[in-house]
Amino acid sequence: MKWMKVTIDTLTDAVDIISSMLSDLGIEGIEIEDNVPLTEEEKCRMFIDFLPKPRENDNKARINLYIDPQDDIDSLIKKINDGLKEISEFIDIGSGKISIKETEDKDWINNWKEFFKPFRIDETIVIKPTWEKLNDIKPDDIIIEIDPGISFGTGAHETTKLAILGMKKYIKAGDIVLDAGSGSGILSILAYKLGAERVLGIDIDAIATQTAVENAGINNIDVLEWKPEEENNIPDKAVLFATGNIIENKGIRNQIGTKTYDVVVANILADVIIPLSDVIGDNIKENGIFISSGILNTKEEEVRASLERNQFTILEVNRMGDWISFIAKK
Repeated sequence: MKWMKVTIDTLTDAVDIISSMLSDLGIEGIEIEDNVPLTEEEKCRMFIDFLPKPRENDNKARINLYIDPQDDIDSLIKKINDGLKEISEFIDIGSGKISIKETEDKDWINNWKEFFKPFRIDETIVIKPTWEKLNDIKPDDIIIEIDPGISFGTGAHETTKLAILGMKKYIKAGDIVLDAGSGSGILSILAYKLGAERVLGIDIDAIATQTAVENAGINNIDVLEWKPEEENNIPDKAVLFATGNIIENKGIRNQIGTKTYDVVVANILADVIIPLSDVIGDNIKENGIFISSGILNTKEEEVRASLERNQFTILEVNRMGDWISFIAKK
């Protein structure tokens, strides 16, 4: 689908008030381009895999919005111009120039793909985007092909690396594994390739679940939709994906199986891992392993206290950059 990209040239100090004006006009989504440097705290909170190289801050900014060509663009541009004129009476908005050009979905949804290249987690685990070719393959490589779509998870983030290394160490052939917060499905796929007998990936986002199913297919893994009423008909060797909130919904936690999982992995965020640790113990076998990652180092003690309060014994605390992963035994 083609879109009309409308760009407003302005100054960083005016971005918030112009954005508010656009919202009042019914513009639901905008894209802001500026050179304001991120603080270290902001970088951590973004929780993304790639950060572009910063440029010198010149206080200039661009606000982009994407309009369906069938909409009344002339009328909208007039309203935006009127709004900019009003704002300029009490704040400097810079040039306020508006430019329009035709673009396509791929121009602004898929450009990030140029930064995602094949890479090694360690000497045997390789993450490969579907659109890239892979060179230097070793006989014992475990290759995971991935297309994250719009769900999180390329495997390049330090938190995902920590989770993957923990899984490689603790998952044994025949294990039953739960991937809590499965996202793009990368950890569920890896669990299966590491020899797990059955893997269930669950996420609160239905789009993420669909992405995970598609990524499993890319890796030649037959996937089943998890249905509690069909639990007895699921083959011994299977990968399943489901949508649901296992923290807030006790019914789902009971349905996926109490005292069932040899390993539970959760690569989320500390503020989700803490309430998860309050309830997930019911689903883990005695002496089962809980691998949690996505924990900023400032949250280390809060997560530690939560694990210990819920009768987990901490086996390892692994670190990479500003991030931490706990490996605990129930």
